[in-house]
Order: sequence, then structure tokens, then C-alpha cells
Amino acid sequence: MKRKDKTAIILGATGLTGGLLLERLLHDERYEKFKLFSRSSVAINNPKIEEHLVDLLALEEHTVNFTADEVFCCIGTTKKKTPDNETYRKIDFGIPVAAAKAAKNNGINTFIVISALGASAKSKVFYNKVKGEMEEAVLAQEMTRTFILQPSLIGGDRTEKRTGEWLFKQVMKVVDVLLVGPLKKYRTIAPDTLAAAMIWLANNEYKEARIASDKIKTLAQ
Repeated sequence: MKRKDKTAIILGATGLTGGLLLERLLHDERYEKFKLFSRSSVAINNPKIEEHLVDLLALEEHTVNFTADEVFCCIGTTKKKTPDNETYRKIDFGIPVAAAKAAKNNGINTFIVISALGASAKSKVFYNKVKGEMEEAVLAQEMTRTFILQPSLIGGDRTEKRTGEWLFKQVMKVVDVLLVGPLKKYRTIAPDTLAAAMIWLANNEYKEARIASDKIKTLAQ
């Protein structure tokens, strides 16, 4: 019999994927409470939601409330939004790793985080290198159930304007149909697909820790 009283922590619920994740979870009878850690409110009036408006760059100062059954980490920025490399690293590496350490210290065994396809600590591309180092630091916490999602370009409409990204997405709509076989993992992925896969992983057994974009789509189905 599956539990119906679970508590989940969500980091990044005000973002595109995090918002869709929260929307799905609010309709999931297995969950009783959601602790949202973010800088701003999601502005949703629901008795299941418990908001913690904090500076995520100082997450280690708020670990007393960082208790739950599982953690969903949907934190991420872009080079355009955060051009300074040091600040970028503090967000894309620092926040997920601080969350993973807090989860481990507080006895949370399920940690699910969004990374990126091509992430590698050995990469010469700054973005991929930071994501890769984040993955290794999260896995180093050795939580029982750690899942790292590696999506390709995430589709969907964002609140902030990203002209370059929007144009690339239009091109990818044409290119996607040409990506077959081993190249399927490079197809654009919908944020709601990511959200669905994260929930599936939180409630089912899966052997792989790192999950590429094409496998994410399979899990979401």
C-alpha cells in the first residue's frame, strides 16, 4: 500500500519546470505537504504548501526546516541571465549541492535534481563543466535514491524573454524529426515531461542515477 502522507521539498517552484512539478504534485494524493524553498512566493493559496522565502545562496542557514521524504531540485540559471561565472557557479553548483548535503544530514534518502545533457566535470565548456561537477558532488553524498536528470533543450514558454533561446527552439522544431536512433536524446523535451518523470522516479524503483533526455521521456509516459 502506497503512502498518502508524504512531504516533499521543492527548490525552484517559481520556475518553468518547478511550477509544473508543483502543479502536478498538488493533485497527487500521495503527498500531504510541500515545503517550497525560494526567494519569492508562488502565490498559490493551498493548505498543502508551506513556503520558506530564503536566500538560496545561504541555504545552509535554513536546514532546520529542511526535512521531508524527498527533495526535488529544479534550480538553474543561464549565462545571459547570470553572465558572471562566479555567481553562475554559486547558483548551478552551490544551491543543488547545499540542498543535497542538507538532505543527507537530515536523513532524506530521495534526491532528484535537474542537470543537463552533456554535463561533465571534464568538459571544456563552462556550462557543462559546472553541471558535471554538481552531479559528482551530489552523488558524493551517497543518498540511497539519487536521480540526476539530463535533459536536452527544454521547451515551453518562459516568463522572461530569451530571444536567442526562442529562435533556437524554432529551429529545433524542424530538426527534432531528423534526430532518430542514438540521436533521439538530443530532441527538445517539454518541461511537463521532466516534471512527470521526476514524480515517477520519486515513487518507483529505478537503477540508473544519471538519466538522459530520451529515457526521461520514456519514464514520463
